[in-house]
Amino acid sequence: MNMVLACLIAYVLGSIPNGLVFGKLLWHVDLREHGSHNIGATNAWRTLGKGPGFLIFLLDFLKGAISVYLGMRLGDTALACVLAGVFAIVGHSCSLFLKFKGGKGVATGLGVIVMMMPVPALIVFLVWLGVVKLSGYVSLGSIIAAALVPVLAWKFGYPAEYIGFGILAAAFIIIRHHANIGRLLSGTESKIKAGHR
Repeated sequence: MNMVLACLIAYVLGSIPNGLVFGKLLWHVDLREHGSHNIGATNAWRTLGKGPGFLIFLLDFLKGAISVYLGMRLGDTALACVLAGVFAIVGHSCSLFLKFKGGKGVATGLGVIVMMMPVPALIVFLVWLGVVKLSGYVSLGSIIAAALVPVLAWKFGYPAEYIGFGILAAAFIIIRHHANIGRLLSGTESKIKAGHR
């Protein structure tokens, strides 16, 4: 029962559309009407600037981290942590408050793996940062970083539940980036620039 409760809370928490709420509340901008029309940190960065983009990233990151913490406290098993993390990512991407639409789950996913696997999370973040710095493509960095998660989980000897989470989360995030993959292949993907509506 505690595990079910943790998953339900994680889904509701993950569903909170920080980009939409704070975009409207603080900057009077609906992110769904600008840029990629996504409510996540990348579109906030592009549309509103670096500060707002970082704020949305942090808030979405915390959704994942807090959800795993709830899994640890309420379920106290590796499976409970994994399920809470999965529900947070699904909530972010299929929000209860946005007719089951939402962001791509990258920042929330990073929050999940930081709580579950801190060293692999640091490596994944550094790889993401390096790819974005070199290429200018956030989507490419996110796809490569997501694919690394299950490999690092296995390499560092984490439980099978964590490796399974890594595979599932990587597949989910890569699928969510299918349109970006098409644009990357065709050379039409936008590079990251702050504050351009």
